[in-house]
Amino acid sequence: MMSNSALHWHDLPAPVIAQLRHGAVIPAHPLALGPDREFDRESQRAISRYYIDAGSGGLAVGVHTTQFAIREVGLYRPVLELAIETARDWTDRPLVMIAGAVGKTAQAVEEARTARALGYHAVLLSLAALKGASEDELIEHCSAVAREMPLVGFYLQTVVGGIALSRAFWARFAAIDNVVAVKVAPFNRYRTLDVAVGVVQAQAEDRITLYTGNDDHIVADLVTPLVVRTGNRQVIMRFQGGLLGHWSVWTRGAVEMLQRLKLAVSAGSIPPEVLALDSFVTDCNSVVFDVDHDFAGCIAGCHEILRRQGLMTSIECLDPHETLSPGQGAGIDRLYATYPEVNDDAFVAANLARWRS
Repeated sequence: MMSNSALHWHDLPAPVIAQLRHGAVIPAHPLALGPDREFDRESQRAISRYYIDAGSGGLAVGVHTTQFAIREVGLYRPVLELAIETARDWTDRPLVMIAGAVGKTAQAVEEARTARALGYHAVLLSLAALKGASEDELIEHCSAVAREMPLVGFYLQTVVGGIALSRAFWARFAAIDNVVAVKVAPFNRYRTLDVAVGVVQAQAEDRITLYTGNDDHIVADLVTPLVVRTGNRQVIMRFQGGLLGHWSVWTRGAVEMLQRLKLAVSAGSIPPEVLALDSFVTDCNSVVFDVDHDFAGCIAGCHEILRRQGLMTSIECLDPHETLSPGQGAGIDRLYATYPEVNDDAFVAANLARWRS
């Protein structure tokens, strides 16, 4: 049972629910640090304003791209607070505000309460801290957080700490009434399908919206129907948007691309040149997210692009050893030369002074 102070998805503003279900670009918000590795509030605010003006449908804050270590240095609440204050001050457009929640149950519940108090609409719940837990324990953990506020499930790839989760888990998870979406990011087609099947088995397809986090399959996810047959039903599910660290850079182009993909899906025919975008985007992601070094430089790679654009003053991370991998900077140079249509440098340059004001 939910407490009187809890937030249920029925309580969310109708335009916010509509935005979430229609599908949007939701960047995973990075953390701006100065060269001294102190919190750079001006840059942090400028980045939020950039995402809003680029046309993002929401912000995800306190997630992996924001660096989980913000919790250890007392920045979890300040970072969430600055993002939602900036969003409220900068636009009247409905934005889906999502906060990351991590750790064992007590920590995740407390983070959900913090996010709810600040006005966030949902929490993206990571299960990485519950390795070794039974399915029953995982479901009870998720249910405890869902009693606080709406949930966005998160299927994180195992190579960076995620847990392999069965179709049965996803059916039980989808049956939790306060689940509104799932970020599907196992980087695995079998496991991606498991999520869709679980949602349909729970008969929750009208309540739960799928967002891609599969950085190696962004475009294909957004144009491919997931046809699920279970019992005597056949249901077509689709990814409606993306909640991505990859979309924390070149965000204007991501918004334009999502609009293009939605138009193609609506038309009922996906032109070859649209399908070709999948390889372009995946190639870009492989460099920015540092696939060659098992994603070691994924956050620094995003920072480097934002630094080049003037949105960040440094690429520093909370961990001083977390930086670009060998050859990653040259790889970003190659992306600029190979895919000049992907970057949004001109858009940033035209607005940077205003965002930093």
